[in-house]
Amino acid sequence: MVAYGAEQRVCLPALQAGWLTQTFVHWRFRPEAVQALLPRELVVDEYEGAAWVGLTPFVMADVRPPGIPAVVPGLPTFAETNLRTYVRHRQRGDGLWFLSIEVAFPLMLAARAVGAPYNPGTLSVSASGGTVSYAGSRWIGGASYRLTVRPGDPVEPTERDVWLTSRWRAYTRRLGMIWETPVEHEPWPLADAAVDVLEETLTTTAGLPAPLGEPVVHFSKGIRHVRLGPSRPCVPGPGPS
Repeated sequence: MVAYGAEQRVCLPALQAGWLTQTFVHWRFRPEAVQALLPRELVVDEYEGAAWVGLTPFVMADVRPPGIPAVVPGLPTFAETNLRTYVRHRQRGDGLWFLSIEVAFPLMLAARAVGAPYNPGTLSVSASGGTVSYAGSRWIGGASYRLTVRPGDPVEPTERDVWLTSRWRAYTRRLGMIWETPVEHEPWPLADAAVDVLEETLTTTAGLPAPLGEPVVHFSKGIRHVRLGPSRPCVPGPGPS
């Protein structure tokens, strides 16, 4: 068994939510191809000699400010899809870098204030006959995706599974600075998944070349207790002595 969990507590969250019905589609890329898309303050985090990029569609459920319980009626629930990679910051450590974020709830565009690359679009998530289907189309620019997966049996996460799915901070860039958003949640319950349909233009729109081989795919029913901390700028520390 590989032990994993949040490496930090988010005691005063800015936002709480659940991340449900989530699929992880991960491709390997040459590190230099991904590094070219990153700000200079961040470097590619490699696993098995490769950079990894994940397409992660899901349902953002019961979005609420701190102190509001998830059982309150009428809390926003909507589809979101991230295209992300894995990076390291010299002072702050490893985390996520979003190449793009598709969202069906325009109020989330407020996160552009700290550089989160949200794109409004028409998104859907549906389940039928043992499959889960996702689709999305960006309102401006035309990037789109279609994904249908067939979830399988639960798996005991391997070291690579944990590396790909469990990161506890996200980085963005705005006003010439790198910003850090801390994240806390319970471990992902993961299952194998087979791909029935996968068509997407998000990776090429982001500037990525063709990946190195077929994707690694997981499905999760989701997690209910996500806590996002306030975003804060990463103030440069002293250099090496």
